[in-house]
Amino acid sequence: MTQLLRAEGVSLGYDHTPIIDSLDLEVIPGAITVIVGANASGKSTLLKGLARLLKPDAGQVSLGGRNIAALPGKKVATVVGLLPQQPIAPDGITVTDLVGRGRYPHQGWFRQWSSTDDEIVAAAMAATNTGELAGRRLEDLSGGQRQRVWIAMALAQDPEILLLDEPTTFLDVTHQIEVLDLLLERNRERGTTVVMVLHDLNLAARYADHLVVMRAGSIVANGLPAETLTADIVRHAFDLEARIVPDPVCGAPMVVPIGRFHGQV
Repeated sequence: MTQLLRAEGVSLGYDHTPIIDSLDLEVIPGAITVIVGANASGKSTLLKGLARLLKPDAGQVSLGGRNIAALPGKKVATVVGLLPQQPIAPDGITVTDLVGRGRYPHQGWFRQWSSTDDEIVAAAMAATNTGELAGRRLEDLSGGQRQRVWIAMALAQDPEILLLDEPTTFLDVTHQIEVLDLLLERNRERGTTVVMVLHDLNLAARYADHLVVMRAGSIVANGLPAETLTADIVRHAFDLEARIVPDPVCGAPMVVPIGRFHGQV
């Protein structure tokens, strides 16, 4: 059973500037939760708080019923994996070395690198179609290639809970779908809890079991995509007039923006 990750009355900010105030969120174990919202709504800040990268000014984030701040970092890293929006890697690092770093939380005095680690790294690279990049330096890759390598590292970490901030950044539409399908497969086959921030509302609705809509540091809707992605909520959260119609592929709600020049017929 995946450990429960929960934000309880959490307030988060930067340099004494509040971004999120008294927010509550329980991440549903074994589900895909997608966080959406306009720019500066607090999505990435919330993800950092859940991952223990940002210390709450008030409240707490708990993992398995314990304050995540009180848990050993390596222990947290074996359970919770994070792909931030702008990850940083050492200069000159190769793709294989970077993906292999996903296995570091699983090493210790009595658990050294093994053939199993090699197999997990190879599987993560195969799943993200990065195997042919193995010996290349990260800085020599395109933005899309680098993003797929970072996703491979997150998969190699093999956490129970995977947090991803805009995992489709820099990817063309084909690779966006491939990555989201991969995360869905990981969730369905292995029960990995996935929490990700997405900008594309239609992809969010298609892939989410649970949708969280944010505005100005608060959650304004939280539930099934069909319940949370309504014309009223889109108007409130994004200041956008839109029609909500069924996705012709899967039946999920699909947002069709109206705009100023196309009428409302």
